[in-house]
Amino acid sequence: MAHHDRVEGSFILLSKEDEAVPSSSSTGTTITTAQDQGATTRTTTTTTRTTTTVVALGAGSDGVDSSVLSSFTVQGKDSSALSEHDKSASVSVLQQQLRLLSTSNRKFENWSKTFRCVPEQYFTPTTEEEVVKIIHLARLSGKRVKAIGTGHSPSDLACTDGFMVNTDKLNSLIGVDKVKKTITVQAGMKLHKLHDILELYELAMSNLGSISDQSVAGVMATATHGSGAEYSSLCAAVLDLTMVTANGEVLYCSKTEKPDIFNAAVCSLGSLGIITRMTIQCETAFRLENKQEPAKLDDVLKNLDNIIHSAEHVRLWWYPHTDNVVVWRANRTTREITAPLSSWRSSKWFNFHLYQGLLYICRFIPRLIPTLSRFMFWATQSKPLERVDDSVKVFNFDCLFSQYVTEWAIPWSRTAEALKALDQFIETGYVAAGSDSKDMVKKEDGLKVHFPVEIRFVKKDDVWLSPAYGVDTCYIGIIMYRPYGKPVPYKRFWAGYEQIMASLDGRPHWAKAHKVTYQELAKSYPKMEAFSAIREQLDPEGMFLNDYLQRHFVPSTSSHP
Repeated sequence: MAHHDRVEGSFILLSKEDEAVPSSSSTGTTITTAQDQGATTRTTTTTTRTTTTVVALGAGSDGVDSSVLSSFTVQGKDSSALSEHDKSASVSVLQQQLRLLSTSNRKFENWSKTFRCVPEQYFTPTTEEEVVKIIHLARLSGKRVKAIGTGHSPSDLACTDGFMVNTDKLNSLIGVDKVKKTITVQAGMKLHKLHDILELYELAMSNLGSISDQSVAGVMATATHGSGAEYSSLCAAVLDLTMVTANGEVLYCSKTEKPDIFNAAVCSLGSLGIITRMTIQCETAFRLENKQEPAKLDDVLKNLDNIIHSAEHVRLWWYPHTDNVVVWRANRTTREITAPLSSWRSSKWFNFHLYQGLLYICRFIPRLIPTLSRFMFWATQSKPLERVDDSVKVFNFDCLFSQYVTEWAIPWSRTAEALKALDQFIETGYVAAGSDSKDMVKKEDGLKVHFPVEIRFVKKDDVWLSPAYGVDTCYIGIIMYRPYGKPVPYKRFWAGYEQIMASLDGRPHWAKAHKVTYQELAKSYPKMEAFSAIREQLDPEGMFLNDYLQRHFVPSTSSHP
């Protein structure tokens, strides 16, 4: 592997009798922490992790010369400085130390069961130090590394045939600052657990997406978003982070310390390193008053700007093959918690089981899909609904069952144009003139597609690779359910949709599968070249690349191992 200049956090190979001694600078502060899900206050330290991380690998009986090991430190040497004998012995030591964390040839499948892979080794580290060891083993073995959380991305973003690192057990609370309303956690923590901890301190995240199954690092690294004209993507709430880079350095960065690396790393799809810790800005816990009401598509498009700003959080669900739209609004409130009246229309057997069964029938009789859409709208959304609940319970909802899904971001100003073009494409099979993609969708019969088309609105931010970078953004998401895990036709729908969105200055959601190349992304993202320079600096050998990242983050003329 090529020599890498960033070695301040490299590793030391020690004999068995030596101890691992982390070195760092620290400043004292008072923060609140949770122990066993209870609230206590104690004095602790915040650490700036920019110095040496020392990892005891063990030697002696493994046949590694201790003088070689002790000098293999932060003096500018990398794994190529070791003889083949010492390198082989070091690999053996690391494999032995990591054996209880590793499974060979374990099958990985994403949540929607649309992508799968079999990594060579599947690691489940419990500490940051174990992540460092995994990185060193990968360096010495010439393997690529991909960190995963829940695997919720409906793409091959998480897939690898190298080392897969599951961060589920990196899920501890590090600290809470109740005055500043911030929380620092290990980045593998699931959002559900994060919400539970925040509740103990009467705090909450300001905005959320539709689910909370993902890891903290996962939602940030893919610029996951909620909806609200004055609310940015979730990653805009990250204040600092710590990650393990390709040379084993434990690197700390923030909005004020190494800001360029920070702005690149917050939304980086795991391409700069394995993020192990994050500090997130929160707010005082709140309830939301949620109202949703039926509307007509033409009326919504004519009054779109007013609707976008009619509540703190607004989203739309359009039912294709109809002109029916649900307008969903939510505002902060001090009202008591209430719930809509329960009925068969809102029951799980109707909205989940019966709906899935009807979609299964439609696999064989697609012409029934428009009728099903009209029926489900009438049954579940034709009357206004209202409730008050804790913010998490209002933001989140059931995403039902396996599905194909994709989503792009476009400027707010082009929302009506996009929905009109999408409606025409669905009904006629033809993409309107002006969508000048080189892969034109030919005119055919109309499509039969599932509801809903979800429309959400996000305030612009300054995170380099956020689809909302520099522009107030409308996300439009489409879906095709896979009843009982069975496939349904979707590729023609996707092709026309992507052509429309690309023609309207669209940027694809990073978690979704798409065909946009690096060259095309570089035209869309002003900071893409700066991001690429930092990626090359931190990972010159492409350790953290996989097929997805190779397609979208590496110019087609470049070659990597």
